Amino acid sequence: MEPQSSGILLLVAAALFSIGLAVVLTKRHAVVVLMGIELMLNAVNLNLVAFSQYDPDRLQGQLFSLFVIVVAAAEAAVALSMIIQVYRHFRTVRLDELTDLQQ
Repeated sequence: MEPQSSGILLLVAAALFSIGLAVVLTKRHAVVVLMGIELMLNAVNLNLVAFSQYDPDRLQGQLFSLFVIVVAAAEAAVALSMIIQVYRHFRTVRLDELTDLQQ
């Protein structure tokens, strides 16, 4: 991979992370917020793979990226199960409507 293409990868990763952060900060639907978090984790993966080209003898970037994918899958499963439980109890998944979690 050429250094110029890694610059493009870093720009794409920065854009993905920015979009994910904007989604997390502005949206109020729990599933959409979860999607924003997943976008940010994918941006981190792209950065890890882009930076790993500078050390071709080691696969640390790819291994860390694989670890992040596994953690993201577990995080998504736990978060979705929590969203389902919140929906069963409150009948909504809008985060701004969940003001009292001790009902």
